[in-house]
Amino acid sequence: MKILNFTFFFLFLLLAVTGVQANGLPDADRDGVPDKDEQEVYYTDMYAVDTDGDGYSDFEEINRGFSPHNPEPVRLIDSDMDSDGLSDAWEIKFRTSPVLADTDGDGFKDGEEADYGFNPALAEGARLDVSLRVNLSSQILDYLLNGYVWKSFPISSGKASTPTPTGEFKVNNKIKKAWSQTYGLWMPYWLGLNAGSIGIHELPIWPNGYREGENHLGTPVSHGCIRLGLDAASYIYDRIPVGTTVLIP
Repeated sequence: MKILNFTFFFLFLLLAVTGVQANGLPDADRDGVPDKDEQEVYYTDMYAVDTDGDGYSDFEEINRGFSPHNPEPVRLIDSDMDSDGLSDAWEIKFRTSPVLADTDGDGFKDGEEADYGFNPALAEGARLDVSLRVNLSSQILDYLLNGYVWKSFPISSGKASTPTPTGEFKVNNKIKKAWSQTYGLWMPYWLGLNAGSIGIHELPIWPNGYREGENHLGTPVSHGCIRLGLDAASYIYDRIPVGTTVLIP
């Protein structure tokens, strides 16, 4: 029994001295966060248990959703240590540095790149996985980056007599100001889908200048298309390339 106890003590001492976690991953400061994650995911000090010196270990803060870089009790989703327009929570998702505004050194801030669908961790125009998802029940369109909801906007989809089709589609064309021959109206910021004559566009404008009111957003009143508000439509148009997947479950 004494020999067995000594063996356990020796192993514990060895782990403590060498800075290796019980799971076998190197952890120089023994704070519970592997060195590889400290260097490549959280960008914390692998030799300091408490990077920001606030009395809580990096492991405690990360697992509770707080920034390990800020001595103030700021949540990761609300913290932007490098002021690059990308919260620390998003930096973790994209594997970018929360303390370096331009992780890939290409001259653009991480937040700017991500917003336009570019990978802020990789230079030379590398793209994120950009897609759109339309929820007909909640009347919301989501702009997704790598499967995460980046932005959400209210929409107006097809009314009961002209429902919006469901399924997985692709954006097959873009027209800054499309004209509907069928309904005799303009459809600004048109993103055509491979679903007949259905598309995503700004609230329509009639030839006399009358525009569909934004009070219709959130209510299905369209002829089948997905209508967006004024700022939302141009935002989506500028960021969605032809070929983008649009999911309407």
